[in-house]
Amino acid sequence: MADSTSTSSSRSFGARIGVGATAAALLALLALCFGPAAAHADTTLDGPVDIGTAAPFGVLGASEVTNTGPTVVDGDVGVSPGSSITGFGGAPDGTFTGTLHQTDAVAAQAQSDVTTAFNTASSLTPTTSGIGELNGLSLTPGVYSGGALSLADNGALTLAGSASSVWVFQAASTLTIGSATHITMTGGATACNVFWRVGSSATLGTAAQFIGTVLADQSITATTGATIVGRLLASNAAVTLDTNTVTAPTGCPPPGTPVTTSSPSITSGTPTAPVAGTPYAFTVTASGTPSPTFTVSAGALPVGLTLNGTTGVISGTPTTPGSSTVTITASNGQGPDASATYTFVTAPAAVLVGTEGVPAIGSEGATASLADSGSDPVLPFVAALALVVLGLAVSRLGVSRSARGRL
Repeated sequence: MADSTSTSSSRSFGARIGVGATAAALLALLALCFGPAAAHADTTLDGPVDIGTAAPFGVLGASEVTNTGPTVVDGDVGVSPGSSITGFGGAPDGTFTGTLHQTDAVAAQAQSDVTTAFNTASSLTPTTSGIGELNGLSLTPGVYSGGALSLADNGALTLAGSASSVWVFQAASTLTIGSATHITMTGGATACNVFWRVGSSATLGTAAQFIGTVLADQSITATTGATIVGRLLASNAAVTLDTNTVTAPTGCPPPGTPVTTSSPSITSGTPTAPVAGTPYAFTVTASGTPSPTFTVSAGALPVGLTLNGTTGVISGTPTTPGSSTVTITASNGQGPDASATYTFVTAPAAVLVGTEGVPAIGSEGATASLADSGSDPVLPFVAALALVVLGLAVSRLGVSRSARGRL
């Protein structure tokens, strides 16, 4: 994947409204600043790994296939060049929905195709190297390589992408999936496009919930209660089962279908100005494949507003006038991330001044009524100033009349 500097753009937008006794409002302070343009990092993986005629198999061993308990394989079961398949005599033993291929030409061809697929998966250039423990990771499409790969007991791995997204894991030695582990796929991603190339042997722990096609150079062991949405394909040794459920994926896209991922870029424009006490919504949007998620990476939103990390919607009812600066970061695992900085100047709630219910200026309690009404704090001051001006005017009028009387 191409390296690129992180994307950063800054935007500021604000408005302040002042309200006086005449109910005039002023909207001010509008500025927008843009940072340097973003560079995009695109990665193209040449579609799913082609497993050829091995696709219908849920289980394919080389030396033998053995089973204990009521295992269910939704797909074919086969072995080649070995000849031993045990534990599939029907209920209460193991059952399968496909065809049994025991040292026949179909199994032999499938094993040849597994070898080709193993070599193809080995030749892919890693997008991420040096991985080991998978617990707690959320991985976007790509090729991930390491020595011995593992998922700790009770661990969780998330594969986040779309229906066409592809993951290839390259384990130089072993693959160990712990007991009670979970692999979860989001965004419409499917087991069709998850491949585990294992340099030696693979072990799936008790009650593990595993996803993907295992291409193991040596043996594959699924312990009690492990469920597999994928395939167990061993090139040179045995497949051992114990009360498992193996479901071979169907309806998969043809091999060689290109899959492109791209880093995010924030595409939303300038937000409108929030007003205290008024419901507010603005959506931060970003391009990128897979779809990015959003986080507040610096600063804080105005009090009363929150960010939806999935949709990018900033919403709520701001409660306090003032300035807040916040940085929103969009990420999808394809570097670089994209960030935008916004400065929101939340305006005070607008107050409309009318004549109904307002005491006449000069009447007893007029100033007190305005002061106690909960209106904008500017109003009592303006009202008092109006009373002073009116008093001066009346005083001058009195003086004028007195002067005319003396004349």
